[in-house]
Amino acid sequence: MNTALRPRAQPTALAAADAGPRLLADIGGTNARFAWQAGPGAAPEAVQVLACAEHATLLDAARRYLAETGLATPRLGAIGIANPVTGDAVQMTNHHWSFSIEALRTALGLQRLVVMNDFEALARSLPLLGADEKVQIAGGRAADGQGAPIALIGPGTGLGVGGLVPTRGGWVPLAGEGGHVTLAPVTPREAAVVAALQQRFGHASAERAVSGPGLVWLVEALCAVDGVPAPPDLDAARVTQRGQDGSCARCTEALQLFFAFLGSTAGNLALTLGARGGVYLGGGIVPRLQGLLKASDFHARFVGKGRFRGYLAAMPVVLITSTQHPALRGAAAAL
Repeated sequence: MNTALRPRAQPTALAAADAGPRLLADIGGTNARFAWQAGPGAAPEAVQVLACAEHATLLDAARRYLAETGLATPRLGAIGIANPVTGDAVQMTNHHWSFSIEALRTALGLQRLVVMNDFEALARSLPLLGADEKVQIAGGRAADGQGAPIALIGPGTGLGVGGLVPTRGGWVPLAGEGGHVTLAPVTPREAAVVAALQQRFGHASAERAVSGPGLVWLVEALCAVDGVPAPPDLDAARVTQRGQDGSCARCTEALQLFFAFLGSTAGNLALTLGARGGVYLGGGIVPRLQGLLKASDFHARFVGKGRFRGYLAAMPVVLITSTQHPALRGAAAAL
């Protein structure tokens, strides 16, 4: 099966002002990953992960990284952040950090700072992935070279969604907030779980089930449906462990629901984009649970769209397995 995704032609001329060292960052709701890049085309280095909760602001975290690494002062910066970026003011959805892009640029002494959604950054990295950084888990051959869009989805602290649309000049990344689409049940059991999530949150988005916190919320919703108290010490890691070792039946069911809802949501995204170039799975959770993914109802739900089952079954579904920080590479590509 061919899952090749070739980079499209990019401009070769580079302004002298853009040739200096760069500060790169991939900011999620839990962790902030920083790296330093010597110049255009160089691999990100000195990667360091800092806990967001341990820093009052993004500026504090960035200054700590630069102080601890002691590398040359960057001239440029590129940040992917788990949040919509629609202007100068950024207020994170799943963390308390907020900042002005221009004020952050000035405080860090950067000549230029590019801030984008984190899944836009990850989408920009897809043409750069090597064959050993991804694995096709389902589907057929990508409609390569036929103007086919590519979809991207991945759960972490939230549910990130993005994609790429081909143009004559290259790939155009999509920066959306598809993790907040309405969660759609398929079975009566799922309908009861979604109703419990709606009662709790008002709007039951896909992110309320398909994310790290969503695993906990699924267990709590199942307990509410069944009329039993929820375990008091739950987090995503405990739900995953107990679900896998069979010590908690509702944790096991929550994992099953997690992958089923992910499949349904990914299938909806694939249909919306016409993603015959492939559907890529990223984020911080699924790559660590490959066995569960393949044994789950993910693909059955992905293709379970009635008359369009065959259309979806032909789409390659590709799991990003890279440990080489692709979102940082994508952020660098934006410069």
